Amino acid sequence: EDPAKAAAALRAGMGGFGVTLLKGVTGSGKTEVYLEAVAACLAAGRQALVLLPEIALTTEFIARVEARFGARPGEWHSGATQGERRRLWRMCAEGGVQIVVGARSALFLPFRDLGLIVVDEEHDGSYKQEEGVLYNARDMAVLRASFASAQVVLASATPSLESWVNAESGKYARIDLA
Repeated sequence: EDPAKAAAALRAGMGGFGVTLLKGVTGSGKTEVYLEAVAACLAAGRQALVLLPEIALTTEFIARVEARFGARPGEWHSGATQGERRRLWRMCAEGGVQIVVGARSALFLPFRDLGLIVVDEEHDGSYKQEEGVLYNARDMAVLRASFASAQVVLASATPSLESWVNAESGKYARIDLA
């Protein structure tokens, strides 16, 4: 599908629980497509969470989001100070932040009205928590979204086997970008 049709399909799904695998090669427009879903989520007055696999990607992505939406998103990752984390925790609960960009642990923030979770590079191994409480952030995002009646976008050029099977079996919607 072309990016405009893909973005329209994601926007149309906003408002209830659902999972979409967004597959496309690097440069196909996946980020722009899921940012359209973020825009639709914000227009509906709900909060959005974008998970990134590495902190190194955060700075460039936050600049892109800030340029697009005119406001700096909240950041949640191991590089944030204790004070920054405390402030963001409170802002999420009170609805004072609309977009959060973060690592896998951002799933546990107390969002007031979470409407969308994007898992960028959903296949990445860094989404697996392998010490302490064991979980995969991709799977936890789907569970969290089901509780919040939110949408999930799993974006990847090389989807995980689990996501691929769920899309092939019809459990997840699938959008392919060329």
